[in-house]
Amino acid sequence: MTYVDGFVFVVSKKKIKEYTKMASEGGKIWKKFGALQYFECRGDHLNPQHITLTFPKLTKLKSDETVWFSFIIFKSKKHRDSVNKKVMSYMEKKYKDAKDMSMPFDMNRMAYGGFKVIVEK
Repeated sequence: MTYVDGFVFVVSKKKIKEYTKMASEGGKIWKKFGALQYFECRGDHLNPQHITLTFPKLTKLKSDETVWFSFIIFKSKKHRDSVNKKVMSYMEKKYKDAKDMSMPFDMNRMAYGGFKVIVEK
């Protein structure tokens, strides 16, 4: 079964273009090192009826922000670990100085997890 890394976070509406550029580059890098698929999704329908905890509530979304859900698909957890190791090594070489790699979102308001795929059709 495949393995998925998933992320939920907020991006300022003023930084959507900047984030999209960074995400596009990230997608190319993860795919280059073996990720099967890479997705960056901006929230569109975030306040469905009859749902107690919505993404806006979960992220404490402000009026000038958007919610994003991103995920990367791998062959397995072992494959994920191998790909991510290569990506991190590449990024460390490319961005030797951490100042070169500022994030267009608040890392303190990002949720991340690795997920075993249980049902895949």
